[in-house]
Amino acid sequence: MSNSNNTSPIWQKVSTGKLPSEEIMQFLAGQDVILDRELLIFDIQATKAHIKALVTIDILNSEELDQLENCLDELAGEFEQGTFVLDARFEDCHSAIEWYLTEKLGSLGGKVHTGRSRNDQIMVAMRLYMRDRLNTLATYSEAIAISCLNTAEKNALVAIPGYTHLQRAMPSSVGLWMAGMAEAFIDNLELIKSTQKWINSSPLGTASGFGINLPLARDIAAKELDFERLQINPQNVQNSRGKYELQVLQALSMCSLDLRRLAWDLSLYTSQEFAFVSLPDEYTTGSSIMPNKKNPDVAELLRACHGVIHGAITELHSLLSLPSSYHRDLQFSKAPMLRAFETGLLALSLVPALIENMSFNTETMSQAITPELFATDVAVNEVKKGKTFREAYKTAMQEVEAMQNAKTLDSLKERISPGASGNLMLDELKQRLYQLINY
Repeated sequence: MSNSNNTSPIWQKVSTGKLPSEEIMQFLAGQDVILDRELLIFDIQATKAHIKALVTIDILNSEELDQLENCLDELAGEFEQGTFVLDARFEDCHSAIEWYLTEKLGSLGGKVHTGRSRNDQIMVAMRLYMRDRLNTLATYSEAIAISCLNTAEKNALVAIPGYTHLQRAMPSSVGLWMAGMAEAFIDNLELIKSTQKWINSSPLGTASGFGINLPLARDIAAKELDFERLQINPQNVQNSRGKYELQVLQALSMCSLDLRRLAWDLSLYTSQEFAFVSLPDEYTTGSSIMPNKKNPDVAELLRACHGVIHGAITELHSLLSLPSSYHRDLQFSKAPMLRAFETGLLALSLVPALIENMSFNTETMSQAITPELFATDVAVNEVKKGKTFREAYKTAMQEVEAMQNAKTLDSLKERISPGASGNLMLDELKQRLYQLINY
């Protein structure tokens, strides 16, 4: 890492002035300067809240506040336009902000760090990042649920074999399949909303984990950043680093887990052996050697995304084998979080249009519903006549002729138990979804 342009580490000791070797500095900085490109705007946002709070305890005056806010806005603008680059001149986004303010405003820039540490500075930036990404995750979950509900409504009684153990089991419907996916993402949305509330507390102003000998207006900074409450105890703040990230990743992983199931279904149903579903051309690719191929590559990569997110969770779990307070190990908690959300959100963003535009090969699906799939219907009908279910079960296994005369559509319509093909309860699912959207 180069230290030109007065970008010496903000932790450099005055007594010796001696820095570690370039190799050690590179190891210490790690990927931070690259990863922090995702966090710089959030760090600027938190810095603006912090300096407003410093005014209330007379560390800064209103004129200084105006100068610092204008300078921070300039930095944000230059970064978004690409004229300011977070590069190897800096250790991280924190040192970049302090360098920029000092370059522009001289000693005034050095006042900004009063009452905070890089520990709470990165934690509030990550908290804002996670809150932002959860908002996007919620938006995509809503969109997927709506697409699934729309598809379920349009194809409520379109017959498709239901499978257990990858063996044909009973007649089912596209409506039931898609409504199941819709409800899964409604569940996920509820988890996302509760996770948003759980993490929405401000760590800013706890410094390195032991508080500071200033009457910091932490509540003012928290309100400025739209946090619902303070995370009060400084040590708990430090101990929550990684813990909050794990919960956020769990919310993401529940979405990717359901996405993996959907992608698996599509991978099977688009194969020639099933031929139930056709994907839009833009969601498929050809082969580099076989002209006949139409591969469901998007679905297969959607299926793989959960592995990336699960890997990030495992990485964090392994990292957090630590005693209380801050340890430099925690620097490595950023990469898995950023990587998982980059992969997961991109994948989820593709799903609504995929669901809305896939088509169903109704004749092929209907032909796949062979007589033995009606055995359970026959058994239940026998129960209606007074037999015990076990007696009816044995009878149904023998009544092949009755099964052959069964009609698929009638079978689906007669499934009136709550949530089944003849009673999908789509209005109830919609009501729950819209309550969550408006929460």
